[in-house]
Amino acid sequence: MQSITVPALNSSLHSARGATLTPAPILSLKWLMAGGILIFAFACLQSTPAFAHAMLVKAEPARRAQLTQAPSQVRLWFNEEVEKDYASLSVLDPAKSPVTDTLPQIAADDPKAIVLALPELAPGKYTVKFRVLSVDGHVVDSSYDFTVKSKAPAK
Repeated sequence: MQSITVPALNSSLHSARGATLTPAPILSLKWLMAGGILIFAFACLQSTPAFAHAMLVKAEPARRAQLTQAPSQVRLWFNEEVEKDYASLSVLDPAKSPVTDTLPQIAADDPKAIVLALPELAPGKYTVKFRVLSVDGHVVDSSYDFTVKSKAPAK
């Protein structure tokens, strides 16, 4: 009795000329995976600007600053311009009440900075709260503290 070999059960196929052929499903899966990786990489490269938004890069007074003299203003710098009509900046006293009703202004010398003039501050821990809308439409809302220390008595 003769045995019959079924090509579909072999790990590789042979053409009539004797060349080894890769089964079509495995070959198409490799191309599909390569294409998917390329599409994913291209999409990531194209979408990078969508992740950009205003970030606080500098603050005066700085976060957790321990000051011996009260500041006359709070100034915040961002990595991109902010919408002046939607910028809010307030300083809260130790009782969490605003220290001024003055509205913040975009700095005249830098459209990436906002400034809030302050009255004379007594010693204590203060909270700076800010909310800005960057020109790309993202809202940044955060806060930080600084402390005005009591002046040491003169000796």
